[in-house]
Amino acid sequence: YFPDSKSGTPGADTYKVKGNLHWVSVAHACTAEVRLYDRLFAYPFPGQRREGDANDLERDFLDDLNPDAKRCITAQLEPALASVGAESRFQFERHGYFIADRHDARPGTPVFNRTVTLKDSWNKPNS
Repeated sequence: YFPDSKSGTPGADTYKVKGNLHWVSVAHACTAEVRLYDRLFAYPFPGQRREGDANDLERDFLDDLNPDAKRCITAQLEPALASVGAESRFQFERHGYFIADRHDARPGTPVFNRTVTLKDSWNKPNS
């Protein structure tokens, strides 16, 4: 924490800041279901033979489904997100872009679907 890096304070412009994180107060947060989607298939060519397969082995593309293609978590979000309209879009910091679900959301119980992940550059060695 660098208190003199706050925007508008003298000397704040001497810091190179990639971004600011805004934390949510647990006392005021709203609870939401957040759906994290990943690749549908665990392999690039579902249903096709892979190196090491027996010659007579036939693969079904359903056997190659990614078990982690959809993960549902419960998240604490900014209270204003409890009443957003269907298909409203947001960036959740460090996680990606999300859209408010139009089918499963209910008043006071929002549901958000991740549409795009963010590039993860945190803690990577410099080249």
